[in-house]
Amino acid sequence: MYIGNHLSVSKGYEAMGKAALELGANTFAFFTRNPRGGKAKDIDPADVLALLALTKRESFGTLVAHAPYTMNLCAAKPEVASFSKNVITEDLVRMEYTPGQYYNFHPGSHVGQGPEEGIRRIAEVLNEVLIQKQTTTVLLETMAGKGSEVGRSFEELREIIDRVKLSEKLGVCFDTCHVWDGGYDIVHHLDEVLEEFDRVIGLSRLKAVHFNDSMNECGAHKDRHARIGEGKIGAEAMRRVATHPLLAGLPFILETPNDDEGYKREIALVRRWSEA
Repeated sequence: MYIGNHLSVSKGYEAMGKAALELGANTFAFFTRNPRGGKAKDIDPADVLALLALTKRESFGTLVAHAPYTMNLCAAKPEVASFSKNVITEDLVRMEYTPGQYYNFHPGSHVGQGPEEGIRRIAEVLNEVLIQKQTTTVLLETMAGKGSEVGRSFEELREIIDRVKLSEKLGVCFDTCHVWDGGYDIVHHLDEVLEEFDRVIGLSRLKAVHFNDSMNECGAHKDRHARIGEGKIGAEAMRRVATHPLLAGLPFILETPNDDEGYKREIALVRRWSEA
């Protein structure tokens, strides 16, 4: 079982690996820069090599980098669109310092343009920035459907994938809070939801799980995360997700509202579930 949480890259790459170990984790996620945007910190190659040595020594699972929330590949405003393209272009170059990892992003918000135009714009940028020699797999995240978010259904993610020439470089991150808020009942119909995902997208593209309970009822389209077992999904349903055989071996990333002690408890809980 690969389980971890979000850590801050600002303290350095090796420091993230050590912090993960202190929490009992064997994978982790990190924002490539400040989640609200801005310039990325310069990379120290020696620091990255130290992290890679640590993750190999401790048998870590695949790491899941996360683009900043301000990156919107389907933005209508030219300045936001330009900023977003520059961010993903730069981030994919930086990701090659840690070969073979995942780069997750929120597909974006069409802001009145309509989902079809949003999908077209996202695919257009991906066609411009993905290259054959990259080792990073880019993950489209399942979204809750808040506002004008693109990716609120498996079908919308599939449409993006189908428009991208190097689609072999794409995967999906399955966010439990988001799919629940998006109307997929993983409490009563987890097997059916995963069957639908397989039918529409293909389970071979499911590369990571954002493991979060939700403060909302199914289909609320609000995206408000809760601690494991303290939300509307509930501990038993979360346990079934964590131990589902179709999800075995994937990195599970906690994005719950917690401090370090809370994350340590949740990581230990999920590990107990997987070992039972």
